[in-house]
Amino acid sequence: MSFVRAEYEILKERIKEQRSHIQIIVGPRQIGKTTLIKQFLTDYEGAYQYASADGVIGNSYAWIEQHWETARLRMKEQNLPSFLLVFDEIQKINNWTAIVKRQWDQDTFNSTDVKLILIGSSRLFQQTDLTESLLGRFELLPMTHWPYQEMYEAFDISQNEYAWFGAYPGAIGLIHDEKRWMDYIAHSIVEPALSRDIFLLTRVDKPALLNNLLEFGCLNSGRILSYNKILGQIPDSGNTTTLTHYVRLLSEAGLLSGLEKFSNPASIRKNSSPKFIVNNTALSSALSRQTYESVYNDPVTWNRVIESAIGAHFINTAARDNVKVYYWNRGELEVNFVLERHGKIVAVELVHGNKPGGRGLNAFKKEFTPDKTYVVGSEGLSWREVLRINPGELF
Repeated sequence: MSFVRAEYEILKERIKEQRSHIQIIVGPRQIGKTTLIKQFLTDYEGAYQYASADGVIGNSYAWIEQHWETARLRMKEQNLPSFLLVFDEIQKINNWTAIVKRQWDQDTFNSTDVKLILIGSSRLFQQTDLTESLLGRFELLPMTHWPYQEMYEAFDISQNEYAWFGAYPGAIGLIHDEKRWMDYIAHSIVEPALSRDIFLLTRVDKPALLNNLLEFGCLNSGRILSYNKILGQIPDSGNTTTLTHYVRLLSEAGLLSGLEKFSNPASIRKNSSPKFIVNNTALSSALSRQTYESVYNDPVTWNRVIESAIGAHFINTAARDNVKVYYWNRGELEVNFVLERHGKIVAVELVHGNKPGGRGLNAFKKEFTPDKTYVVGSEGLSWREVLRINPGELF
């Protein structure tokens, strides 16, 4: 059996329980959601039916009903006590939530033990009328980009390779041919993520702007840029409201995050300049069209790669521990990442080379009194250590 991600055991335990909630697996494109469900079904000892909506015409909501009725019929004909129904890429079916709600409630009323797993290829899956139509009927099982430890166990890559080539498992076999690897990231991941996960599910009035913003943000990962400055550097960028909305769409699709500045009161954070961090460093590396060797031998650029890798690690793993990720700065002083959980605050400053660290942390301490502070660099934790630590362990 190939490498199994941690979510496998969570799903296994939930499906063992009595029928109570729809299980919805959500996450970015190309991180192994379908692979996970196939691994699960291979080991599953009960009766099941798997169907993918990939390629189904959007208005064919009858497709859901047909598969559901088939599952009920098999359950009845074979005198089965329960049945597992799995729909992959179901967000491609228009009005799917209403159909699922009706069928699920019908089985609940009739005491029909059809358990249900739904899989969506984007965090935008959550931006439909999911929460309203299926209120109280579902549990989310979020999947994120692979952390370093999983990539190491599955593919035996180094932390340097992880920092540059990122965490798309399907691309790892191509990293020894960087031109081919870059083309794969651009055409098999970036383009489908935009066209199928954003444009398909959300009205986007300026698709070219969204595309340009993604490229701009990836190439500036690790930098704090005001929206006014962004407006001056991206053609036809409209206004700050549009940019803010598009940054949120890219974040929900698991592509690019715009971290908010940590502040009190929290209401001020929404109006802060974003700090761009790619959710997967493969995106910034591939779009840069530079090579691993050239960047590794350029300390300034490599330091930005490291900051992006740590930021992506925090963003992708923080949700598991209910941790929120911010940054903080005042003039030239900066705390690269601020983590917040249940009112507790952790500040993390990255120090490169032999530069003295702690100036940003000292200023931050005077203003916010964090519970813990960390220096990542020669004076504290190494960045390689950080990639092995879950953010919740820092509190």
